[in-house]
Amino acid sequence: MMVTADQWNRVRESVPAVLRRLLALVDGAPPDRAVTAHWTLADTLAHLVTVSTMDVALVRDAAPDLPGRPLGDLLAATTVDTVADMNRRILADFTERDVPTLGARLRSDVDELLAAASEIGPLPQVSWLGGARLPVAGLLAHLLNELNIHAWDIARATGARWEIDPRDAALFFDLFLVGVVRCGYGRLVDHDGPVRRGRLSVTFRSTVSPAVTFVLTDGLVTVEDPDPRPDVRVSYDPATLGLMLFGRVSRVRAMLAGKLSVGGRRPWLLPTFMATMRMPS
Repeated sequence: MMVTADQWNRVRESVPAVLRRLLALVDGAPPDRAVTAHWTLADTLAHLVTVSTMDVALVRDAAPDLPGRPLGDLLAATTVDTVADMNRRILADFTERDVPTLGARLRSDVDELLAAASEIGPLPQVSWLGGARLPVAGLLAHLLNELNIHAWDIARATGARWEIDPRDAALFFDLFLVGVVRCGYGRLVDHDGPVRRGRLSVTFRSTVSPAVTFVLTDGLVTVEDPDPRPDVRVSYDPATLGLMLFGRVSRVRAMLAGKLSVGGRRPWLLPTFMATMRMPS
């Protein structure tokens, strides 16, 4: 797993920068404002605290400082399809909903996380959801994406505007997605459906980073050298792709806006690939 100096520097600079923007966004906003179908603004911040706290614990190789039952077995058993259940269980035990208190906790967690990450560097791996392995750089990229996605939710609910820098959004794909596939995704994307037999290659090319080819072979996803003639070729704006993967923007809307295009020898097979490499929405 390669992480460039530019990627490592950017993810460590962008996490606190985006957090500062997020905390400015929620300052004075109604904590009980509905942000998603199930979460208020305060719930959303509480969720982000649980993510940042667990990230600190993973990098420090310690138990997360969260109330309730030990989380080890729960995290190991979680897949993309049960993330919502995991979040509900954790938030039921973590009852803090005071926005300034949550903001202070986020700042503290991020400071500690960045200090620990800088000590050990981008490449050491942590054990993540579903037994997946993830490099530290990918863990930071995941937190950066969480901050941006949920800030986008809050901005939409409060009538504000939230811009996601495509260079930040690209880190989720380049460091997190590629990182978890290269290091091993364990049971993270397990599902009960049939396994597709044969080989299917999908090349993703963004506006700000090099092309990456994923290959689905008999149900297993790997990263390979870019395929000059992939079955599916996806060109995308990173910020739009991130919102689309997490159910905030439809594929049709992304394509009509010119932020996503699909080609290749067999473009109709993209949904088959995405049925395996899916995100919780």
